Amino acid sequence: MPTDATSTAPESDVAPRLPADDPEIFSLDLRGLRRRWSARAALPAISAEMMTGADLKAQALGYPQERLMEHAGTAAAAAVRALAVDLGRWGTGPIVILCGPGNNGGDGYVVARRLALAGARVIVGVVASESRPKGALAARNWDRVARDTGIDKVHLPVARDVAMFARGIEKSAVVVDALLGTGVRGTLREPIRSAVEVIERARAAGVPVVAVDTPTAVDLSSGEPSDPAVRADLTVTFHRPKTGLLTRRGAAYAGKVLVAPIGIPAAADRG
Repeated sequence: MPTDATSTAPESDVAPRLPADDPEIFSLDLRGLRRRWSARAALPAISAEMMTGADLKAQALGYPQERLMEHAGTAAAAAVRALAVDLGRWGTGPIVILCGPGNNGGDGYVVARRLALAGARVIVGVVASESRPKGALAARNWDRVARDTGIDKVHLPVARDVAMFARGIEKSAVVVDALLGTGVRGTLREPIRSAVEVIERARAAGVPVVAVDTPTAVDLSSGEPSDPAVRADLTVTFHRPKTGLLTRRGAAYAGKVLVAPIGIPAAADRG
């Protein structure tokens, strides 16, 4: 397993620590996070396909996917906290995290765990037919959340359950979209469709929405949305900017965008 290199170079020349190894990010506001990760945002944008390739290449080079997910979820959690503090909403209500069945949901479980450690009241809605993810990595992160008695968990396998869960959603401090990442095509199916509509209802009531990697149903390559699609106030994407979030339509759905490092090496972008 690779380890982060240390250096005796001046602080200005040292790359910031990766999110899961950098507890100071939970004391920063959004501007501070943007500064801390500015080197990532300055890189050329890539498509969803290129990001998938870089992720797989990093794993082939010995960078464990579990560690990449831990950095991703930790970065998103720090951004959620920063947004809530900046808006005066931290501690005013629960942070609601809607998690889908795949690795985007796995990121959401890391977000939940990290926010709970930071002192937030967290409610996780599992929007999937199975209460435990089928994918091994997302399942491991779900298991850690399931054992945490300080995090409320609700299984939402059908649209009716999502509708009941939505009652009082306007009392949330922040809603986090960790439903679906890349690869969404066409009209959304239930119960994801209803969950997207709940997020839109929360946002219409003034609750800020943070998307993990991409707003659900917005294509990271083209920026084109499916129907319906999440409109976020803040999107935390990973490794490098995404072409789809820089298009006019994509930017309208993404809101502000933070680009966070997750430990994918530069070598993974080549070939």
